[in-house]
Amino acid sequence: MPRFYQNKYPEVDQLVMVQVQSIEDMGAYVKLLEYDNIEGMILLSELSRRRIRSVQKLIRVGRNEVVVVMRVDPDKGYIDLSKRRVSAEEVVKCEEQYEKGKAVDSILTQVAKKRGVSPESLYEKIAWPLHKQYGHSYEAFKASISEPEAIFGSLTLDEETLNDLKSAIARRLTPKPVKVRADIEVKCFSYNGIDAIKRALTAGEQLSTEEIPIKVRLVAPPLYVMSTTSTDKAGAIELMEKAVEVIGESITKEKGDMTIKMKPKVVSETEDAELKALMERFEAANMDVAGDDDSEDDDE
Repeated sequence: MPRFYQNKYPEVDQLVMVQVQSIEDMGAYVKLLEYDNIEGMILLSELSRRRIRSVQKLIRVGRNEVVVVMRVDPDKGYIDLSKRRVSAEEVVKCEEQYEKGKAVDSILTQVAKKRGVSPESLYEKIAWPLHKQYGHSYEAFKASISEPEAIFGSLTLDEETLNDLKSAIARRLTPKPVKVRADIEVKCFSYNGIDAIKRALTAGEQLSTEEIPIKVRLVAPPLYVMSTTSTDKAGAIELMEKAVEVIGESITKEKGDMTIKMKPKVVSETEDAELKALMERFEAANMDVAGDDDSEDDDE
């Protein structure tokens, strides 16, 4: 894997992702995954803030770890690293950065293979210049889906390479639609209870947008399912939460009650299929009841 960034060595205090290669008396030897797998070392004293009883419980060969750079000697090629000085928040931050780097690497590797060139040459022409300009080439790639000319206008690329790059980015980074669902029970035993429930559910649906259309369906009284499909996962969950809140406020004003059985969340195809099967069972049961009523009428 080529190095993700233009500088050959990381800077002091920089967070990096490493993979443990071996554990010796002095410490652990690792390779820096974002820097062309160059070697670094985590001294035993830098593994943990606590007293070390078992090194194997702290670090294992083959496992990826987030560490911070303490010293770099470019002449000798020494890189001293620390695991104990990294906070939980920094681990999350570095992992996110590393995943972005892997996505960029995957895209450039695809393009390089198709064009018959080295990935390194594409890093020099594409990733490193965009990284300087946008903070990370991943962010530039994402923005290029809607603004390719603005993002790639400053690069010097032949048309075939540019087209292959756009295609690879579209395949890898175009947001995929997700289904968000919430299950609620809505009850109202006042004189106009049915109308009150309808008004409350409609109030929730009216928060729909073109990008996030909200639909409420009856499963079986008093259970209703609210759902939407959108490429904006966070936006969909947030809007659904507001819709649930609006329904609750509306039905409460009508002296009714709402219970959240499942908060808005992304559901899998399996969960969706289970809901569909449940609704079909209730529908079949209702048809059986209706059929029984018809039979009684015929007997009379």
